[in-house]
Amino acid sequence: MPPHASPAPSQPPAAASHTLIEDVQAIVIGCLFVALSIVMLRESRLLTGGSAGLSFIVHYLTGWRFGLVLFFINLPFYIFGLRALGRRFTVKTFCAVGVLSLLAETLPKLVSFQHLDPLFSAVMSGLLAGIGILILIRHGASLGGIGILAIYLQQRRGWRAGTVQMSFDCMILSIGLLVVSPEKVVLSIIGAAALNLVIGVNHRPDRYHGF
Repeated sequence: MPPHASPAPSQPPAAASHTLIEDVQAIVIGCLFVALSIVMLRESRLLTGGSAGLSFIVHYLTGWRFGLVLFFINLPFYIFGLRALGRRFTVKTFCAVGVLSLLAETLPKLVSFQHLDPLFSAVMSGLLAGIGILILIRHGASLGGIGILAIYLQQRRGWRAGTVQMSFDCMILSIGLLVVSPEKVVLSIIGAAALNLVIGVNHRPDRYHGF
């Protein structure tokens, strides 16, 4: 090597794919975090963004089971996910939404709150959901709906998933004025901001991608 030559930069190790067991535990644990956040939101009669936010609006208006509404609202997005992001991502997302729908109906039988401050509920549920969604994203899955579009735009255009999600969340939360008070909508916006803060800070297109 010439005396003034710089050493060649070392190549980063190739990313290893997640195993089936790793993906299964990620889906279960991630959905548990999100399901607990849903329990807190429903207990406080708050909203959130994405397809879960739309499901809350339908649930509050009709009284239909939240889990079933969430599952069926996401069905049209699987076609887009299959074409845009591939079969593996779509299958994982379908499984994640199915698990979340089941947990959203099961957890209220296991968890109850004698006192739950609405502001704390909004912030904590947002943080819990953000962590759960982040786990799913890092294993190549999502909770469907707007999440599929957000990940697609991040991978294809370099847009931050958190920013895309937040834009749609604002529109959905505005519709929420039809079913909850303005005060509840403000608290829901705070919760959505906490959720997207977790994703925006911890998942950037120039960093980790799950497989």
